[in-house]
Amino acid sequence: MSAKVLDGTAIAKKVRLDVKERVSKLKVERDIHPCLTVILVGDNPASSLYVRLKKRDCEETGIRCHVTNLPKTVATAELGQYLQQLNENVEVHGILLQLPLPDSLDTTEIIEHIQPRKDVDGITPFNLGMLTLRQPAHRCCTPKGVMTLLRHTNTNLMGLNAVVIGASNHVGRPMCLELLMAGCTVTVCHRHSRDTQAHARRADILVTATGKGGLIRRDWVKPGAIVIDIGIETQADGSLQGDVDFESVREIASWITPVPGGVGPMTRVSILQNLLDAVESLDE
Repeated sequence: MSAKVLDGTAIAKKVRLDVKERVSKLKVERDIHPCLTVILVGDNPASSLYVRLKKRDCEETGIRCHVTNLPKTVATAELGQYLQQLNENVEVHGILLQLPLPDSLDTTEIIEHIQPRKDVDGITPFNLGMLTLRQPAHRCCTPKGVMTLLRHTNTNLMGLNAVVIGASNHVGRPMCLELLMAGCTVTVCHRHSRDTQAHARRADILVTATGKGGLIRRDWVKPGAIVIDIGIETQADGSLQGDVDFESVREIASWITPVPGGVGPMTRVSILQNLLDAVESLDE
């Protein structure tokens, strides 16, 4: 068996075409120019790259994108005040706070300043809470992108065993909730789990988000499983490695995502979808 590759880059490109059409319609029919403000704190190279890619996506689809660069010395209160200004600015339809923030900042407190309607990353307590209640508003972007990928497999997810490795607030936990809503039986593994490999081997759908390159090997995967690799780690030679040992696992899985080019592009395009949802729901 050789797994089919879930090409996130190609799928995201198709989604961006739909976003571009929706943007054009808003401009022509309602004279609304969707606008996203991205906040980058500090000079983390990976974060800077992600922001550049997000800005490029916006430009490609006709969305205005303003990037605010703040020093890593910015205070929590000061950043909170700036977010409040963006909340009140009617010309800003979406706010994206690039994570992670410097350790000196209280990430939880700062996120709470973002108006849920403008939270295009889906990470505020309100949006995560609505997902928990099975009444999603803005969905957390990485899990949302994963669910889009899973739909492209044309697999009936109802009743399948899904295992999520990683329990972070903005990836692992909302990923579990998305899979639950799809009717899966969900197990989440984390750093305190016993025998994570045994859990993984029972998964019809295996989603991993640990950031430990090459952790998931062929002997961790059930034959025919769908394997979604969210994790990414920079190697000593500068190359990128996902959680999954791609070459060995693709020999046993039915579907697999590459790194890079799998989940990453879907995360970014989900941000654009959330932004358009926010704009289209505005009172005419």
